[in-house]
Amino acid sequence: MIEVRSPEEIEEIRQAGRITHDVLIALSKKATPGTTTLALDAMAEGMIRKCKGRPAFKGYRGYPRTICTAVNDSVVHEIPVKSRVLREGDIVSFDVGVEYNGYYADAAVTVGIGAISALAAKLIDVTRDSLMAGIAQACAGNRVFDISHAVQSYVESYGFSVVRYFVGHGIGRALHEEPEIPNYGKPHQGARLQRGMILAIEPMVNAGSAGIKIMSDGWRAVTEDGSLSAHYEHTVVVTDKEPEIVT
Repeated sequence: MIEVRSPEEIEEIRQAGRITHDVLIALSKKATPGTTTLALDAMAEGMIRKCKGRPAFKGYRGYPRTICTAVNDSVVHEIPVKSRVLREGDIVSFDVGVEYNGYYADAAVTVGIGAISALAAKLIDVTRDSLMAGIAQACAGNRVFDISHAVQSYVESYGFSVVRYFVGHGIGRALHEEPEIPNYGKPHQGARLQRGMILAIEPMVNAGSAGIKIMSDGWRAVTEDGSLSAHYEHTVVVTDKEPEIVT
């Protein structure tokens, strides 16, 4: 069942979203050549706890860190470590989840480290804009797969591939709730959206083929062909008009 949240619940989710937003902005600014992903993780945890939030990912199914990173050919869920040093020309995704007063928000961005290639810049732009195309469909009366189709159509029009193994999701009192929101599919299918539903929409886009593989740690996903990958995500509230982005 897809939950419809009350105005009071939505306000709690907004607060979780504000914290998530601020952490992602800070991470984007601090992601410079020579910085380790572990140092960025520590900064993110400190910010979240200072705001009376809780890192939603830490401990989730045994995940050991506050944020999920993904550098270059990593798609998602790369565990921050001291040995992962960001270098000029890399691209890195940051995925952040925050729980505040029992309610959750989840968002992600991809940034370039110093000067990046034209391909990497285009991939980042297309992934971000595909998220916005999907969000535009998150209106009361539309269906879940209207979001999916908008993302896929946008991405593929630029010759890139959407990752099919991972999906977006509902969010609210739990980090992952119904419905699942694939980044591909035919329009006018799936559950009908209603005002007050909360969705985490998150395209993951590969510069090459859509295939991914999970590494031996059981977390890090990488592209099968070694191509670059980018990831964007927002938590949004379905309304009767334009969706409200809370992250």
